[in-house]
Parts: sequence; C-alpha cells; structure tokens
Amino acid sequence: MITLADDLGHLSYTVTGEGSPVLLVHAGVTDHQLWDPIVPALAERHTVIRYDLRGFGESAPPSGPFSMADDLRRILDHLGHDRVQLVGASWGGLLSLAFSLAHPERVRSLTMLAAMWPGYDWSAEMHAYDEAETAALEAGDLEAAVSVNLDMWLRGPSRSWAEVAPGLAEQLRAPVRMSLVHQDVRGEYTEDLPARDLSAVAVPTMVGIGLLDVADFQDISRRYAAAIPGATLVEFPTAAHLIPLDAPAELTAALLPFLDRV
Repeated sequence: MITLADDLGHLSYTVTGEGSPVLLVHAGVTDHQLWDPIVPALAERHTVIRYDLRGFGESAPPSGPFSMADDLRRILDHLGHDRVQLVGASWGGLLSLAFSLAHPERVRSLTMLAAMWPGYDWSAEMHAYDEAETAALEAGDLEAAVSVNLDMWLRGPSRSWAEVAPGLAEQLRAPVRMSLVHQDVRGEYTEDLPARDLSAVAVPTMVGIGLLDVADFQDISRRYAAAIPGATLVEFPTAAHLIPLDAPAELTAALLPFLDRV
C-alpha cells in the first residue's frame, strides 16, 4: 500500500485500474481487504481507490482529534479527483453518506451497504453483542472479543459456521483484531458523524441489504432506501453483514450497471 503522511500519523491507500474513480470505504471491523473479491471486476472499468480508515489495517492510529470525512477528502485531494463515486459498507456507508451531504460537489453517486444509522434504537441482540465484546476486552481476552465480532458480523444470526465460505473467518481475524486494538484511541479522538436530513441527498443512491444480517440492519437499510430521494434498494439473499465477502458476484452484478449509468 501507499502511505500518505500527515500531522496525525499516516493513511494507507491503494489504487487499481483505470477509468472514472470509485472510492471504496470499508466497514468498522475490517480494512481495505473487505473489497478484495470485487476489485478485479470494478478495475476493468474504473480507477478503484481503497484506503484504511485511521487506526485500521495499515493506517496509523490517530495521535490527536480528527475527522473521518476530512480524511476521505484528503485522499481525494491527494489523488487529484474532484468527484468520485462512493461505495461504503456499514460504518463506511455512514461515512460515505455524511461526506455526500457535506460535500455534494465531490460525489457523483452513493452506494451504502448495511450502513449504520446514528442514534438507532438497537435491539436486545445488538446490546448482547456489545456486552459480550466489552466483557471480553475488560477481561483482557482480545481473541475472545475477535470471536464475538466474527460471530456477529461474518456468521450473522441466521446461519451456522458450516454455511460460511471456508477461509473467510481466518481472512478477517487479523483486521478485526487490529480494529479492536485501536478502538479506544479512535473513540477518544474521532469526531462524531452528525445525523443529517436524508431528503437532502442529491446524488443517485443504491442501498444494499443482506437478508442474513441482523434484523436491525435490515430495518436500517429499508429506512435509508425510503428516505433518500430516488434510492434503489437491492437485496442480497445469501449475505449477512459483510456483503462484499458473502455475495461478491451478486454485488458486482448490481454495482457495475449502477456505476456505469452515473
């Protein structure tokens, strides 16, 4: 990966392919590798940009207060892209939405896959997950916390591990571990992403939902699709929360025509 140094440490990014730029923003328990299964197909038609959010993957943890939206803009400015198509998963979906509303002149389209919703009234299932992760970390058992996250975000509530593609858990283990290691420092320094008026989204938008995901995120995706003007909702029956890993062919089949139309 390429390193972009700044006063807070550095951001790591990678660029693949040629054509109109598409920026992929990973989920909050992964890193840029989340997108590995779909990058080759996208890169046949587009310049595909991926970066690790600060404190994830190969990007350094922050040494002071920072804005994730400013980091995204910094990557675009560094690479010389005035406008880009944004594709974000989970936390990356919320970040992409926030950036689209704050900088509409920089965004040509928005794709949100199982995106977060600020202030959502989480279910008992989600509270139980949070409590299990917190208990493992407070006990100093990082590997147990990693397993809690793999259970929630990769396996999901609707299937057994035998139904998850072989090798995905081991592929995700290191990125999940890194996300947990820097969780506290990110929480200390990250500026919150504000809730905004969804009716103000002014770019073509696609919302993706995994039908094996937690019910909360299925509800959130439907809310986004209903509230964002003209948004298209795409369902992925074989995917839990991490749609690019669970359903790469189906995601590519939906995403490429959408990007090309824009």
